Amino acid sequence: MKNDKKCLIVTSLVGLGTMGLLVNTAEVKAAETGANYQSNGAVRFIPNTDPVDPVDPTDPTEPVDPIDPTDPEGPNPGTPGPLSIDFASSFDFGVNQISSVDALYYANPQRYQVAGKETPNYVQISDNRGLSAGWQLHVKQDTQFKNDDARYNELKGAVITIKDSEAVSNTVAVEAPTVSKKVTLQPGEAVPVMAATKGAGDGTWISRFGKLEQVAEKQADGSVKQVTKNTSVQLAVPGSTPKSAVEYRSRLTWVLAEVNSND
Repeated sequence: MKNDKKCLIVTSLVGLGTMGLLVNTAEVKAAETGANYQSNGAVRFIPNTDPVDPVDPTDPTEPVDPIDPTDPEGPNPGTPGPLSIDFASSFDFGVNQISSVDALYYANPQRYQVAGKETPNYVQISDNRGLSAGWQLHVKQDTQFKNDDARYNELKGAVITIKDSEAVSNTVAVEAPTVSKKVTLQPGEAVPVMAATKGAGDGTWISRFGKLEQVAEKQADGSVKQVTKNTSVQLAVPGSTPKSAVEYRSRLTWVLAEVNSND
């Protein structure tokens, strides 16, 4: 009897120990063979046809409200997207004395509704097609500087030159478009300003025309004053061209086009 009881007790103890071992083993196997399941995240983008506001050419992350010095009602609105011209500066070459010698006049800075803010002149485009298909920007001076009511109604031989252009943007990891470092305008002739090959130029891009400098300028009263000018935007006027005491005007047309699929 004693032997049988001892055997039963021993057997029971062994059985309990085995059960604990089985439980622990089951827990380990569950941890090692736990199930995996995947779900998804998705977002889709479509071309953006909304107008794009002008941004600061010295800090493209900042929106701005530019002034058109040739139009008190303000600059023209940007063209519709998704491939758009958002803004282009008008060039104001100031008030100057009539001269019989060759003269070079610099454009005034681009100014804004915020008092005292000045930057280089610029043109801004946006490619929100999402195709990385490339584009080309040209500018054409439609006519020579004219005033139809003046005795001498055309500034014959006057030439606009844009130099030292630089492509700037707030985009990252995007190939920049190329800019024409020097653009000389001839009335009626379209000339390239900026271009993006396929795979480049996505987002908003600016061609910024040089920088601002302090220059000595002769005033209407004959005095000389230090003023801020965009020296990379120039108007050359021959001294041999007669001038009337009036304002002469010209118009620039900026043309943005897609790159042909077989280019």
